[in-house]
Amino acid sequence: MLQQIIVNSLIACCFYFLVALGFSVIYSTVNFFHFAHGIVFTAGAYFVFLFTQWLGMPLWISIVLGIAFGAILGCLMEILVYRPFHNRGSSGLVLLLASLGMYILLQNVISMAFGDNTQSIRTGTVQEGINILGARITPIQIITIGVSIVLVIALSAFLKVTRIGKSMRAVANDPELANISGIHSNRVILWAFAIGSALAGLAGILVALDVDMTPTMGMNALMMGVVAVIIGGVRSIPGIALGALLLATAQHLGAWYIGSQWQEAIAFVVLVLFLLFRPEGFMGKKIKSATV
Repeated sequence: MLQQIIVNSLIACCFYFLVALGFSVIYSTVNFFHFAHGIVFTAGAYFVFLFTQWLGMPLWISIVLGIAFGAILGCLMEILVYRPFHNRGSSGLVLLLASLGMYILLQNVISMAFGDNTQSIRTGTVQEGINILGARITPIQIITIGVSIVLVIALSAFLKVTRIGKSMRAVANDPELANISGIHSNRVILWAFAIGSALAGLAGILVALDVDMTPTMGMNALMMGVVAVIIGGVRSIPGIALGALLLATAQHLGAWYIGSQWQEAIAFVVLVLFLLFRPEGFMGKKIKSATV
């Protein structure tokens, strides 16, 4: 039983981490709560469903297209909604409400197009997981763990080494100074939305391959991702990974002792404890002010 709890916690950690990583990339650059990140998570899975079930494309091509269309969706949100508000000098609260409105609108569009029933993008039969040290794990879960490890390394290197990554960090630290230094902030923000949304779409696809999908699945994923970001530290990739691991472990240990219906409540308790005693997270730095 303990081995299975460890494996389940690790798998949940990877799902939370992918959502949290995408959210962190965007939030660190624009400094407001991108609520619609949750619907990009959902849309990635439904794009794959569209390409495989409606258009008859192979699964691997559909996955690549689903990630790409998730990135495009995030970029469209920035260009068509956020940027006009930003150019008008709108507050973070206005952007939050606009983001929430997009989430609700797009969730209803998905419901109208695909229905509210549980859908599946798995093409093969459901098989028993592989036995590893007494715990069961499926091939897609192994892939999820591997993808998460690769993305930790790749994104860390991207932000530290590439010109775009350095520009994203500069805009995150001081947008006005970055503009004065010749960095095109709008272009950098667009890159942040593309990368963050691609990560969200990938996470949604992996979750759908593991446990199927519904139009409302993005909300819970977003909340768990945000909690992982807060308890890990907004701008720290290793911290976010630790935050996701702590959250997933607490939830699955709680599910073992007191029942799975308490998992969301456990996440809330963990969040409140960190907000009270360490609001900057595991590896975050203390800040003087924050934007909603």
